[in-house]
Amino acid sequence: MNEAQTVAAAAAAPETAAGGVGQRFFPDYNAAARRYWAVLVAAGLAAAGFSAMRVASLSSANLSQVLAIGLVAAVVGLFPLHPPKTKVSIAAGDIFIFLLLLLHGTEAAVVGAVMESVVCVWRTSKRWSSRIASPAAAAVAMLICGHGFKAMVAGLARAGIAGDGVMFGAVMLLAACYFVVSPTLVAIVIYLKRNQWPSLAEWLKSFGWLGLSYAASASVTAVLYLAFRQFGLSTLIIALPMIAMFLATLHYYFAQQEATEREAAERSNRERAEAAHREATQQAHYLSELERSEKRFQSAFTHAAIGMGLVSVDGRLLRANHALCTLLQQSADGICGMPFSEFLVPEDANTLDAQLQRVVTRQLDALVLELRCRPREGAELWILLHCAIFSDADESEPNLTFESEACLIFQVQDITDRRLAESRLQYIAYHDGLTQLANRNRFYECLTQAIEAYRRDPSLQFAVMYLDFDRFKRINDSMGHSAGDKFLVRAARRIKRVVRPTDLVARLGGDEFAILSETRGGTHHAVVLAERLQETLREPFRIAGTEISTSASIGITFSDRAYETPEEAMRDADLAMYKAKSKGRACYALFDASLYEQATERLRLESELQQALACDQLSLAFQPLYRIEPHRLVGFEALMRWDHPQRGSIGPGTFIPVAEESALINQLTRWAIRRVCRQLRTWHDQYPASRELGVHVNISGKDLTGPQFASFVRESLREAGVPPSCLTLEITESTLMQKLESVLGTLKELRELGVGLSVDDFGTGYSSLSYLSALPITSLKIDRSFVRQIGETKESEEIVRAIVRLGDALGKRVIAEGVETEAQLACLRQLQCDCAQGFLLSRPLGLAQAGAVLATFAAQDQEQLDAAA
Repeated sequence: MNEAQTVAAAAAAPETAAGGVGQRFFPDYNAAARRYWAVLVAAGLAAAGFSAMRVASLSSANLSQVLAIGLVAAVVGLFPLHPPKTKVSIAAGDIFIFLLLLLHGTEAAVVGAVMESVVCVWRTSKRWSSRIASPAAAAVAMLICGHGFKAMVAGLARAGIAGDGVMFGAVMLLAACYFVVSPTLVAIVIYLKRNQWPSLAEWLKSFGWLGLSYAASASVTAVLYLAFRQFGLSTLIIALPMIAMFLATLHYYFAQQEATEREAAERSNRERAEAAHREATQQAHYLSELERSEKRFQSAFTHAAIGMGLVSVDGRLLRANHALCTLLQQSADGICGMPFSEFLVPEDANTLDAQLQRVVTRQLDALVLELRCRPREGAELWILLHCAIFSDADESEPNLTFESEACLIFQVQDITDRRLAESRLQYIAYHDGLTQLANRNRFYECLTQAIEAYRRDPSLQFAVMYLDFDRFKRINDSMGHSAGDKFLVRAARRIKRVVRPTDLVARLGGDEFAILSETRGGTHHAVVLAERLQETLREPFRIAGTEISTSASIGITFSDRAYETPEEAMRDADLAMYKAKSKGRACYALFDASLYEQATERLRLESELQQALACDQLSLAFQPLYRIEPHRLVGFEALMRWDHPQRGSIGPGTFIPVAEESALINQLTRWAIRRVCRQLRTWHDQYPASRELGVHVNISGKDLTGPQFASFVRESLREAGVPPSCLTLEITESTLMQKLESVLGTLKELRELGVGLSVDDFGTGYSSLSYLSALPITSLKIDRSFVRQIGETKESEEIVRAIVRLGDALGKRVIAEGVETEAQLACLRQLQCDCAQGFLLSRPLGLAQAGAVLATFAAQDQEQLDAAA
């Protein structure tokens, strides 16, 4: 019988036997698995029998060693190592099996492997199929690997390759071969049952740990074998207890680890059980709280002070509380099922429907809208509606009840009163409280829109008109602010009647008004409108039984200036308005670029004047004042001069108006007073005879209305050590009359101090005789316009005569200014005018020239004293 027939016959016998007892021993084996099992068992029995016979023929000493070492391997197999956190068990018996191979040959190793496998499988498995197949597989595997090992060692020896290192390597290769063959023989049965062959990764995952065990055992075996060859049997006798102690230590360590892990697992189980208990308790608590919360919601929903409703995703009211029903003036049964949008005005209903879709589709979490509502009766209401998702539909439920439907919750509040208040506040924010016209904010907002529209479309032209009433302050000062307010209200009505409905009229503040007008036909409309405004505003106003005649100055600018901001347009209209005032008031003026240049020049001049004060560029000129009869020096008028480093000499007519418009006039006046006081002190020291002479200094109305002006004058005189009677302050008649009430206290304080007060340009300011008699003034200066016409017109001479007589009657010194001819001086002498000044008598003098005049005066005075003596 050949080899194939032998294998077939061996396989057929177990298969026949298995047919009767297959269900008992092989409940999960298929036919292929049973056939392989039979072949494997037959081969294992043959290998084991063959090896046993060969071992039996050994000498009694060697046989005893084989059985002893085999028994040790079997005993060690009873105590496999179980590394913690793995399902692997490692038997150290392979050490002794490999040692048998090295010491006594392959057959001895087969016997040891069978003995160790029987013990291990008997301990780990209760299936007879496994108990029989595993020793058989061990016998076959060791027989194959042992003979292979012997052949390899013999071949190496013939090749002259020998030594301890070669032996160590050969043993390691044996272990690797045994690792491949032994598990494979057993695993084939398993994979035949599944009818699926494993991948390399699966095989290594299942048996990789076994390879490590074989490698470790082989290394230990090689060391023992080498020691045995050198030292004999005593090596094994010594190594056996050491290996036993080592294995016992590992057993103990692994047992402790398992105990620790078991304790940790039990503790973890207890903690999980406690956590589960706590969670169950909390869940019960949450359910209880949820139930109470639902009850509270129901109560809050029903009794809420604001309207609340549950609304379906398509906008139908599902439920409404009492407050919502009251707001809509409907019953709960009447509104449930109706779309909420039916209670809104159509425009707001469309807005609500669109926004609700964004909430339903989760584009928004919630929304807040202000909508107009139509109740059953009464006026339209404003409501504040807050909407959010209240519950989600469970799509797994085929039949949704009311409680499980997805729906929205509405909170509705009546905000009609708030909207009315906001509308009123909006009106107040953009309208003047007195005239009810648009205010500055509203005008600037509309002007900004007009500028933007013109930038987009140049055909959308516009004009800005800046209107300011002439001499409005007189109405307030003479009739009171109440009358002034009435005048402004009536003036605003007249302006509104003249402009078109599309024009915007605004009160900017005080008596300043602005008009924004469309001018698509060019500038002609704005000019015509300005003329019509002038005409209607010239008509007298009757206020508190008094007819008031007034006029207005109007500045106009146009959109073709390509303005960027409303401030630019208002600036140019304001400049044009001041141009109209400078032309004589009661007229209008159109803006041109020269006005802006002039304004820029004035701003530059103001800045340079500030620097001039800091850099001492200012100086004083002194024009002498003479008594007419007898001819004698009585003092000087201090006149300010500015020596600009680039522009040269700048006259006071240029920079004083600039200072008047800014806050610099106060600094200029104080500088002049302080400088005059110091100069007087110097002159008094140099020329004692000049101590009776005084100096006149011009001041403005802003100086007199400023705080602590009289105190400043007092301190300046005290510092210089000059008598107050040597200083006279001049203020123009027109300024005095305009600010009379506000400056009267300061004038009295200055006069009590002893300072002289003079009314400059007298005859041009319409002074009241009653005021003149009450004012604490010491002198009157006749305006040069009257003096210039003396001898030319009889009227001027009579005016001068009247002023001289008035001054004489009131006890005031009268000074004529602007005397330029002998005829004028002779006439003034005939009219018995007290004093005079002018180019005929002397031009303004520098400091040195004024000193020379004083020296001459002192010499003449000394001569008169000597002559009298």
